Amino acid sequence: MSVPPLQALPLALLRQRTSTKWRSYGDDVIPMFVAETDFALAPGITAALHRAVEIGDTGYTPPRPGIDLDFADFADRHWGWRPDPTRIRWTGDVMMGVVEVLRAVTSPGDRVIVTPPVYPPFYDTVEEAGTVVERVPLVDDGHGWQLDLEGIERALAAGARSVLLCNPHNPTGTVHTRESLAGLARLAHRFGATVVSDEIHAPLTHAPAVFTPFLDAAPEAAVVGYTVTSASKTYNLAGLKCAVIVTGADETAAVVRGLPWEVEWRAGLFGVIANRAAFSADSDEWLEGLLAALDQNRRLLADLLAEHLPLARYRIPDAGFLAWVDVSAYGWGENPAPFIRREAKVALHHGPLFGEEGVGHVRINVGCAPEVLREAIERIGRLVPAV
Repeated sequence: MSVPPLQALPLALLRQRTSTKWRSYGDDVIPMFVAETDFALAPGITAALHRAVEIGDTGYTPPRPGIDLDFADFADRHWGWRPDPTRIRWTGDVMMGVVEVLRAVTSPGDRVIVTPPVYPPFYDTVEEAGTVVERVPLVDDGHGWQLDLEGIERALAAGARSVLLCNPHNPTGTVHTRESLAGLARLAHRFGATVVSDEIHAPLTHAPAVFTPFLDAAPEAAVVGYTVTSASKTYNLAGLKCAVIVTGADETAAVVRGLPWEVEWRAGLFGVIANRAAFSADSDEWLEGLLAALDQNRRLLADLLAEHLPLARYRIPDAGFLAWVDVSAYGWGENPAPFIRREAKVALHHGPLFGEEGVGHVRINVGCAPEVLREAIERIGRLVPAV
């Protein structure tokens, strides 16, 4: 029997939250920009955190917190892939893990490939690691987006040393195919490069799309790859710092073990507690309900855009709760989000921050109640002059 969709919390209750989504703008603005969702926590997470507060379990994260086994079990249940728990480490969040891995596998000034339009912190992270961004945009074939393997090959042949992969891809919601990921792994192996894969949106893959962990895509992937991921996007835990760094070979595992000791200490105890509860089988039913709710909203958005913004271009994403929408036809400027926020009182993410491919685009967070999504698109639709 299928699990019913989760119901978002009431707007009046959500506005009592003190996170970025609810404190960046006034109550007259519908916030749909940052990647926070509007649902109650999974019951197992709530119980685990309540218990920690009840007994004052607020100290340092232990040297063996157990999240390695929990993540391995989660990956096995959901993707049929069981990474070796001895090759799983932890840190504060995904971008912390990415920058530390990049520092370990590159030298200052090396070029790192990113595939725009892509999550804005990718650019900052590459620079923080002392390396240089090499842009190889996704290819739009008219039906969807995919990695430009020929472009990546040219960049690697010209000396790029690493690829920073977003799998599934933010903001397009693309779930890269096993074949594409295997091709990337073989290219990296041939040129002696590495692949660092951010897989934070993986649990939010919608059927019939099938998520492939990069490290499981091909034998070469285990040799060249580093995966960094967390329960934080799926389970709305961004404020509780914890992520895992996963490797698939002795050599790459040794690189991660050689990172500075404070990399692991950056994981907060509440973050570990919450991530462990999220990765538990007890939270799988909640995840199923979340996916049902997000599936409804990603499809509802298509209907709402067709009704209120018919010139907008939108593909229903394969994964996640973030929608990539081209509204350039309406002439609201290279960066439409500020205009929309000012005139419609709806806060969306700024498209150009994802790269020049984001000119005229906005990213919309659909992890909310359907009626909130409807109100937001109706507000934006009222900006279009009547014909």
